[in-house]
Amino acid sequence: MPTIPRMLLRLSLVLILAALAVTPGTGAAPAVRPEDAGMSSARLQRVHELVERHVDAGSFSGAVTLVARGGRVVHFEAQGLMDLASKTPMARDAIFRIMSMTKPIVGAAVLMLVEEGKIRLTDPVSKFIPELKGLQVAVSQPGPAAPSPQAAGAAAEPRVSTVPAAREITIRDLLTHTSGLVSGPISAQENAKVALKGKETLAEYVPRLASVPLEFQPGTRWAYSAQAGFDVLVRVVEVASGQRADRFFRERLFEPLGMKDTFFYAPEPTTRLAALYRRTPAGLEPQANPAFMNGAYFSGGGGLMSTAEDYFRFAQMLLDGGELNGRRLLAPRTVELMRSPFVKDTLPGRPPGEGFGLSVRVITDPASRNTFLSEGTFGWSGAFGTHFWVDPRERVVGILMAQTANQEIRPAFEDAVMQAIIEPLAPATLGRAQTN
Repeated sequence: MPTIPRMLLRLSLVLILAALAVTPGTGAAPAVRPEDAGMSSARLQRVHELVERHVDAGSFSGAVTLVARGGRVVHFEAQGLMDLASKTPMARDAIFRIMSMTKPIVGAAVLMLVEEGKIRLTDPVSKFIPELKGLQVAVSQPGPAAPSPQAAGAAAEPRVSTVPAAREITIRDLLTHTSGLVSGPISAQENAKVALKGKETLAEYVPRLASVPLEFQPGTRWAYSAQAGFDVLVRVVEVASGQRADRFFRERLFEPLGMKDTFFYAPEPTTRLAALYRRTPAGLEPQANPAFMNGAYFSGGGGLMSTAEDYFRFAQMLLDGGELNGRRLLAPRTVELMRSPFVKDTLPGRPPGEGFGLSVRVITDPASRNTFLSEGTFGWSGAFGTHFWVDPRERVVGILMAQTANQEIRPAFEDAVMQAIIEPLAPATLGRAQTN
């Protein structure tokens, strides 16, 4: 009996593993062989190898990755552990703190209310939160920094004065991170003085931001407002809709999309929540939840928990122009606006080849960004290791879920997915996705 060459044997194993990774029954969407969606099983194995390398290196304890093309899942895999102490294997239905991947969901909620005429992108934020009218802008002053009034040995506070804002901050400013609201060292220092206390709500905390100077004049640069900007937007959603945020998101987004495992706070204790870790010289160590995860505060900057499958439903809805399973949440034109580069990469603060839309980054020049992603690709990431993108040209959705800060894997994950595309999608696969 002839001996099978080692290379052929290895390729056969890769194909078997890839097929197992996309067996039907994911619950997210029809699962197919990658080749049926114009992708290579062997090349998609590089996603597995990438995650395996990071698990072995201690970058994170484990991860879930999901890739779909044309609305059909071609890769869905859990690797590593979701809890190091108990050695619980990572599961595909593990729940993750998605942190800033909350922001695009908030963006979609705001745009739903824009469609209904309850919000305009050009509205001043003070229309909904009167306390945020007449804000000041911080101006650095020359000379030595002032001693910190905090504990001895704390960093000195920057010496600043303030001037009136040239104009009010708008809904669009907040969606595009051009407001200056808690967007740098000076405003962060001042924000610490009015920090969230105990189980406060958005209604209690957000008005205190009136005492925090903006980092710069609105619209003059791009600087990330990690939490405050989108927390304010969620409060705007509450005021404009007349509903508490958790109810609005559940009734208007999560239930229509079938996102059964997405919430600000788990309705009951669950063993499916992946453990949170930080990297240290001694290895991964458990990390406490952020203070804003207090059971009462609905943080738009990073408060949601979700699964890879649930987030895929949201991303696929955006890819399909605002509709999923016959349920329309947004108009196609609205989604087009969401992923338009309102902020060009020429505005100070933006990296080359990346503009910014309404709550999402937008690839405007793949060569300048050094990416395999197509022009027009949009998405965002989370501080604890989550990442997603939607590529409308190739009709690809990529999702990575982990629970340790890890920025270096993001571009490598994008490349590992996109290099697996080997053929254009057949016309029959260009329709809208039908999830289960």
